[in-house]
Amino acid sequence: MTRSFQSLSFIASISEEAQASRDELSARYGNVDPAEADVIVALGGDGFMLQTLHDTMNSGKLVYGMNRGSVGFLMNDYSTESLRERIAAAVENEFHPLKMTTTNADGSNSVALAINEVSLLRQSYQAAKLRVLIDGKVRLDELICDGLMVATPVGSTAYNLSAHGPILPLEAPLLALTPVSAFRPRRWRGALLPNRVSVEIIVLEPEKRPVNAVADHTEVKSVIRVHIAQSEDTTARILSDPDRSWSDRILAEQFSD
Repeated sequence: MTRSFQSLSFIASISEEAQASRDELSARYGNVDPAEADVIVALGGDGFMLQTLHDTMNSGKLVYGMNRGSVGFLMNDYSTESLRERIAAAVENEFHPLKMTTTNADGSNSVALAINEVSLLRQSYQAAKLRVLIDGKVRLDELICDGLMVATPVGSTAYNLSAHGPILPLEAPLLALTPVSAFRPRRWRGALLPNRVSVEIIVLEPEKRPVNAVADHTEVKSVIRVHIAQSEDTTARILSDPDRSWSDRILAEQFSD
């Protein structure tokens, strides 16, 4: 579906390549403040795209990324040609992030959003000892591991894949619950969950085995309980070229080396 728009805002990561690309595109197409733009064009890598999506959630802004980083899984190919036409023909992907709510050892609470994943990771040489509840029911009474994550389809090809978790099609209404170096139960490799469920993780022996929680780029030290659920009232919007859609990229990842 084509769309009409009047203004573009070019933003870039701190790399010299991204900055130079922003200047070149701004000179060619004009550049307005992000608050006034119909489409924000993000120039950088996947980390910069994640930050941009966090910054624009619930703003109604469409984000179109072009790769000026390394991997660029979330980005479209870079080109200075026919940019307005590419954006007009782009496919819109709309999704809801995960909401992480933590109870911390000092008695405080923290809330953060995750587009890729929420992960719990051991803080010291001691393995983490965790209890896992799904919709309030204990599913793992005791998991001893280096960490545990809940990944979205968007994030299933990131840290989740490195931990040997499953790749999820973008359209799949699923979450991946994936352990990092599980010691006990040794044979447990994770689970696929409906994206409507809530996941609660309780840290056992938190003083002896301290654990940090991370939602994308937001880290909380020394958590004792973490609640994770999809945030239905928060939305991010991203555009991808029709010949390189997110669905195609995720499918391709399952057949790559």
